[in-house]
Amino acid sequence: MTVVAAARGVTKRFAPRGPAALDDVTLEIAAGRVTGLVGPDGAGKTTLIRILAGLLRPQSGQVEVLGGPAGAMAGDVGYMPQRFGLYEDLSVRQNLTLYAELRGLPRAEHDAVFDRLLAFTDLKRFQGRLAGQLSGGMKQKLGLACALVRTPRLLLLDEPSVGVDPISRRELWSMVGALVDEGIGVLWSTAYLDEAERCAEVCLLNAGRRLFAGRPADLTQRAAGRVFRLEAFAGGKRDVLARTLNRPEVSDGTLQGRSVRLVMAAGEGAPSPKLFAAGEGARVIPANPRFEDGFVDILGGAGKGTSALAATYAEAPRGEGPAIEARALTKRFGEFTAAQDISLNVARGEIFGLLGPNGAGKSTTFKMLCGLLTPTSGQGFVAGRGFAASGASARSRLGYMAQKFSLYGDLSVAQNLAFFAGVYGLRGAKARARTEALVEIFDLSRYLPDNAGALPLGYKQRLALACAVMHEPPVLFLDEPTSGVDPITRREFWTHINGLVERGVSVLVTTHFMDEAEYCDRIALIYRAREIATGTPDALRAQAAALTGAADPTMEDAFIALIEAADMAREQAAA
Repeated sequence: MTVVAAARGVTKRFAPRGPAALDDVTLEIAAGRVTGLVGPDGAGKTTLIRILAGLLRPQSGQVEVLGGPAGAMAGDVGYMPQRFGLYEDLSVRQNLTLYAELRGLPRAEHDAVFDRLLAFTDLKRFQGRLAGQLSGGMKQKLGLACALVRTPRLLLLDEPSVGVDPISRRELWSMVGALVDEGIGVLWSTAYLDEAERCAEVCLLNAGRRLFAGRPADLTQRAAGRVFRLEAFAGGKRDVLARTLNRPEVSDGTLQGRSVRLVMAAGEGAPSPKLFAAGEGARVIPANPRFEDGFVDILGGAGKGTSALAATYAEAPRGEGPAIEARALTKRFGEFTAAQDISLNVARGEIFGLLGPNGAGKSTTFKMLCGLLTPTSGQGFVAGRGFAASGASARSRLGYMAQKFSLYGDLSVAQNLAFFAGVYGLRGAKARARTEALVEIFDLSRYLPDNAGALPLGYKQRLALACAVMHEPPVLFLDEPTSGVDPITRREFWTHINGLVERGVSVLVTTHFMDEAEYCDRIALIYRAREIATGTPDALRAQAAALTGAADPTMEDAFIALIEAADMAREQAAA
């Protein structure tokens, strides 16, 4: 095994007396394989990658990259930062040209290298498009191409698949796999634990310290014999999940269709359904452990299942008719159709998921239903009110959390909360009480004086959700609310969402985490601007099983199978 980069006993502090961003961390990256870097938000992953890239210096410890100090062999290191770092007002080819000039690639080699990278990333037909107009998956592919303008010996990828749909994530992995086959050493930081499971080695950081290093299977094995599925229980699935998570015997719990997936605490055996008051017909079935089970377990478990946010929330009215309704919504931008004849309805007290690849039309549909975009044709209603006739009244009944962080980055956390309280008509003691409650629920007190734009990603998402629920709306639009957030924080978010739905709140949500789709009561899959499938998670998996013959397909399997079936039908219709 050839080690292309190593950090040994590395410690980094950003303030002399502040907490360590990295505390005595050791990591090795070998040539010809992918090393995964995982951990909660603020664990130190980005700090470690920047040290290896030569952008930061540690206070202590040793760093060696390609046989020398970090930064000495910069021409042989490719680095793709967490945030999209390219120039959105330059075209794809112009970005490649800029990075080639910065990396000292001879001009005579530009055309050949660009042609190879554009073919490799399937961006050749988009090379004249501005980077800011690319879909999320295409942006990440362009970022990878720019990191490869000079073929590196070490490739550092800081969460390259954040906000990317499952198909594009598989394409990214395929591209990186081809690089690994050429002998390049890759460090891949990720919030998707199914990706970490594909790595040859994985390093788990938490609060700056290394908790685990080794094969993913070894961390998965921690949960062996402690994973079960609770099935055929009485009552609502969200209520049963909350009860199970509140038991001290349970380390973690998630929804999987109509069942609840449980990880018992260390030392616990198979639970009895009676432990969860699940009813006479309930049964407990052993299940295979996953990497995510070991990850959550080593971090101390998922936390309780009761939402403090829901406890402060007014009961939503459960009137007649759907909470959200789309009737043949269509949006065209010139000759481009972003959404075509989208029709759906969300019942009161229901979670409805919109799934689809990047650029499929999900966010466009969202914005039309929220009144942020005017449909070319069709109608949208929230709580029975259409935006055309009563826009302000309809908006007051919904909370909206945008796909991209859309709060005021130059205002402090406290100023953002005060601004949104005022926008939603909260004044005086009521505004103070509501703000104080949200600060406590989302653990924002230490960040109140800090600019929102400088927050860690997980806290940006917490602040965005706090602002969206400031006025206790009965309808929530959540556009990828957990994008890039670690599994522990994602569970916290879904505990709140589930709790709100139990209070009668209606939720329309998009996500690229297929395990989160399991929390939805119903799902619409949108592809090429159209709905191609609608149903419960179990129903969509059954459709995928019929298409592929798989015995027990996952939601990701269903997502890909249904899209491939739609492509095949389209090709047959065109033939």
